Amino acid sequence: MTFAKLATSVAAFALLAGAAFAENPMVGGAAMYADKNIVENAANSADHTTLVAAVTAAALAETLMGAGPFTVFAPTNEAFAKLPAGTVDTLLKPENKDTLVKILTCHVVAGNVMAGDVLAMIEKDGGTSVVDTVGGCKVTLTTADGKVMITDEMGGVATVTIADVKQSNGVIHVVDAVLLPKM
Repeated sequence: MTFAKLATSVAAFALLAGAAFAENPMVGGAAMYADKNIVENAANSADHTTLVAAVTAAALAETLMGAGPFTVFAPTNEAFAKLPAGTVDTLLKPENKDTLVKILTCHVVAGNVMAGDVLAMIEKDGGTSVVDTVGGCKVTLTTADGKVMITDEMGGVATVTIADVKQSNGVIHVVDAVLLPKM
């Protein structure tokens, strides 16, 4: 690892680790409560109405309200809006539930993986860490310009915009793109 990459990783770690000790950040204009579960908090975020609708349509709400722990890379409404026109409406149809479940579960990692854990994995693996999601996808974690980047199986890249939003059953990291599996 070059000195510049190491310095960037250390800076990112310091920034993200500091968030772990602070109160939960506001997300979508709403307070996020560490004693509420992933679905309860996401439902209060104005930035995650599409995600909540998708989780409901995929019948995953009960699972994500369960004990976990789960780490969710939670795409915003703007992230869903970047998909080709009509994609979200098509995915929300009952006949596309299996595809929707596959996409959504590719945003979930088993365990309570905080930003510091992500950075440690990236550093341990030499700057790039491949992680299995509960949906059977493999996502690649890296850092760039002090931010954690997630590359999906289709080559799309999401950036973590808000890290370490603690939940009663895990953690949410807000991302700016939808992660897509190979279909």
